[in-house]
Amino acid sequence: MGYQEFTIEGRNAVIEAYRAGKPIDKLFILDGCQDGPMMTIKREAKKHDTLVKYVTKERLDQLSETGKHQGVIAYAAAYEYAEVDDILEGARKKGEPPFIFLLDNIEDPHNLGAIIRTANLAGAHGVIIPKNRAAGLTATVARTSAGALNYTPVAKVTNLAKTIEELKKEGLWFVCADMGGTTMYDLNLKGPIGLVIGNEGEGVGRLVKEKCDMVAS
Repeated sequence: MGYQEFTIEGRNAVIEAYRAGKPIDKLFILDGCQDGPMMTIKREAKKHDTLVKYVTKERLDQLSETGKHQGVIAYAAAYEYAEVDDILEGARKKGEPPFIFLLDNIEDPHNLGAIIRTANLAGAHGVIIPKNRAAGLTATVARTSAGALNYTPVAKVTNLAKTIEELKKEGLWFVCADMGGTTMYDLNLKGPIGLVIGNEGEGVGRLVKEKCDMVAS
């Protein structure tokens, strides 16, 4: 699978992208613009839970590659997102207990790509990332993953803590990666496991950490 361009510019192009089901991670919209096509774009963004940033014309001009943004620029994922159920189904088909990486607000696309590569090498069935305040599946992520994105499904969820609660009903245990935790070799990490990795600066957030069953270093 190739790395498709993930910047979409112009009102009609963005509307068409939504209608075609393209996964749009982020929208930059000219602040104060309220005409018909822009209201349609805003409705689609709300429906698909897209992160929207309202910016000045100068900022849009900086981001624009064509100079014809018409007040809106969308960043679409370079790869399709999976559903959490797809990841669980992949484990079932292999006859293995689910092993899933959950990433709490990884912001650097190079880090995200490297973690997806590691997840693939470790035999994980998939990766789950949050919709907001985190890197999406950009071309940089695809390149850094060194092909692992072709084999490791990535799902995007609105609320990581809630997703952990739902996955616990499927029998998963959750391990929070933290320097202050118990050495991983002293823990029983067999069976269905969700490994939670935190962001570059602050680690795993408090609400997500509270949902975990173990803390491992």
